[in-house]
Amino acid sequence: MADIFNEMMLRYNIKTKEEKQNATHEVMQQVCLAGLQRAGFFEKAAFYGGTCLRIFHGLNRFSEDMDFSLMQNDIDFNLENYFEAIEKEFSSVGRNISIDKKIKKQYTHIESAFLKDNTDIVNIKFQTEPSVKIKIEVDKLPPLKFKTEYKLLLLPYSFMTRCFTLPGLFAGKMHALLFRKWKNRIKGRDWYDFEWYVRNNIPLDFNHFKERATQSEGAEYGNLSHPEFYKILKQKISNTKIENVKADVYPFIINPKELDIWSTDYFLQIADMVKIE
Repeated sequence: MADIFNEMMLRYNIKTKEEKQNATHEVMQQVCLAGLQRAGFFEKAAFYGGTCLRIFHGLNRFSEDMDFSLMQNDIDFNLENYFEAIEKEFSSVGRNISIDKKIKKQYTHIESAFLKDNTDIVNIKFQTEPSVKIKIEVDKLPPLKFKTEYKLLLLPYSFMTRCFTLPGLFAGKMHALLFRKWKNRIKGRDWYDFEWYVRNNIPLDFNHFKERATQSEGAEYGNLSHPEFYKILKQKISNTKIENVKADVYPFIINPKELDIWSTDYFLQIADMVKIE
């Protein structure tokens, strides 16, 4: 299997340095999923977020981080127990990696680690490109009331990954769009995914959304009504500079012309099309 990593890279139409980096990220993510599966990780956890949407549902943008939720709260869960399995999986496809656990200054229930691909650094002349790395995060005290399903990947070998269902993924994305604590920075990828869910007629799992909002914003969100949700969403759209949204998402998409129509009015009309489950 030593050449399987390069074989996976050949499936991408790479023309630029940015496209190579995006493709490398995605192949690393798939190898990481394979290692986690071999170690039994998906008996305890499920995959969600933009990378899950990209890999398993064909979202037409690249994604950087890998987000996982435990199926049940377990503050004693230790992501380091899976490091060896991930390293072995990369070794089997001809790549060497290092895994660094992020030490946080303040306590949180999110377990994080960075996977850094050392092989690329060695093979790049004069080290003119930055190190390629991906971040994986596991929520040890997750908001619950979500549903999961198993999705198939064929490379680096055939295996199943436990994932949130699409309505649950939509709930997580909508929570991120509305409540992400990023001060002055805007994550345009949230908006791109929001548009994708509506275009593909995916309903929002409202119960899971309320669980997420209650955990992050307060108990009053447990009784959130549908009209109140739409009001909050439209206020967010009206108060956001869409040009800043576009600027963030440009490096991650294949066809930038998709964003030409983006405006405040465009997203307000999209908001009216959100279906609630």
